[in-house]
Amino acid sequence: MSSLRFVVSVVMALAFVPCMLLPSTAIEAQPTPEHIRAALDRGKDAAQQRRPPDTFYVRFGGPDDLHPSGFLITKLGSLSVMATHMALRGLEPSPADIAQVMEAPTMLVSTVIFGNGPSFAADSYMVFEQGGKTIKPATVRFDGQANRSAVWPDPPRFKAKVVASFNYADFDPTAKTTITVFPAHGGEVSFPLDFAQMK
Repeated sequence: MSSLRFVVSVVMALAFVPCMLLPSTAIEAQPTPEHIRAALDRGKDAAQQRRPPDTFYVRFGGPDDLHPSGFLITKLGSLSVMATHMALRGLEPSPADIAQVMEAPTMLVSTVIFGNGPSFAADSYMVFEQGGKTIKPATVRFDGQANRSAVWPDPPRFKAKVVASFNYADFDPTAKTTITVFPAHGGEVSFPLDFAQMK
């Protein structure tokens, strides 16, 4: 059975699942049909309540725009984001839309770091650390030219994004994890997280 046909059958089966908010701990690399339905319902509810789609991002780091911070987007979070966007336009995700999210092999992690030169984030790198094991990303991209911070010209003068994607097959979605960003010119920024506690 093809992936698309499988997802179509899942979506049809979901029509008979009562609407409910199922608790989901950790990062679901292979969500169940019930979790998929609940994620779609959360997105639809968010649209009805006029909540922005980015409320489904898992945020970490500093509490304001002068400290390093970031977010990651799980598969279920991505479904909720998509469902919110579409519901705001009076639409619903198609089986093909759902299949595209479910078949994504990677999880996106986006961070904001600070430095004192406009090119400080060029060639930055990001890794996961889990129980002494280092997990490398599938892709990394960064701002070659940083933006001025809110306190420019005082330090920290510049802020930049470093974004990476990690293969679900490479990391433990239930482990305590440290996300570390390494700017090319030295230093590091770390974010300790417990993947098992993510919703």
